[in-house]
Amino acid sequence: MLTAVVLARNEAQILPRSLKSLKFCDAILVIDDNSTDNTIQVAQKYKVKVVSHALAGNFASQRNFALSQIKSGWALFVDADEVVTPNLAEEISKELKNPLFHAYFLKREDVMWGKRLKAGDSRASLIRLGRIGMGRWTGKVHETWVIEGRVGELKNLLTHYPHPSLYKFLSKINFYSSLRAQELRELGQKSSLAQIIFYPILKFLHLGIWKLGFADGTAGFICAMVMAFHTFLTRGKLYLISKGISIDA
Repeated sequence: MLTAVVLARNEAQILPRSLKSLKFCDAILVIDDNSTDNTIQVAQKYKVKVVSHALAGNFASQRNFALSQIKSGWALFVDADEVVTPNLAEEISKELKNPLFHAYFLKREDVMWGKRLKAGDSRASLIRLGRIGMGRWTGKVHETWVIEGRVGELKNLLTHYPHPSLYKFLSKINFYSSLRAQELRELGQKSSLAQIIFYPILKFLHLGIWKLGFADGTAGFICAMVMAFHTFLTRGKLYLISKGISIDA
C-alpha cells in the first residue's frame, strides 16, 4: 500500500499538476493548512482524502501528523509544486514490489522560469519515500525525514517547479527565514555582525561558484543571490530575536 502525501496551503492553481502525477499510488492524502482559496475543492475533484490541519510554523510536525493518518505500508511525500515523472513512478512501483531498503532518497530537479537547472541547489537528494513506522521528520523548516533503517536511492528525477515569480520567491524566504531564526534561537544559537556579513557571502559562493550555479545562467545567478539573502535574513532575524525585537509584521 503506497500513500502519497501532499502538504498544501492556497495551492489551487498548481495542485492538479501534482495530483495527476500521483495516480499510480494506492491512495493520496492532502494535508491542508487552512487554505483561503479553493484548494480543498480542487483536491476533492481528484477523489483524494483531504484533512485540514494547521501548520503552526512547523513543517516537521505537519509531516509527522500526516504519517499518523496512515496505518501501514509506504508513504511518498510530494510537495504541491512537485511532479513525479512517469519514469520515477514506474521505478517506485517496481521497487516496492520487492523493497531492499526501509526508505529511499529521491533526486529532485528544479525548473524555474522555464529553465531546467542543473547546478546550485538543484539535483538535491531528499528522503521522500519510506515505510510507515521507520522514522520521523525533524526541523521546523528545511525539515528532514530521519529513518531508523537502511536507506537507498532511486535513479529517476522528481521535478520541482518552485517560485513561479520573484515576488513569491522573496515572500517564501521571508517566511522560511523567520521560522529558521526562531528554531536556531530555541537551539541556543546566537548571531553576530560577522555572521550577518559573511554567512550570506559564503552562501552565494557555495551555490554560485562551488556548486556551479553560474552554469545555469541568469536563473542560476538569481537563485544563488536570493538564497544568500535568505541567509542574511535568517542571521539578521536571529540577532533581533536575541535582543527581544519582534520580527513579525
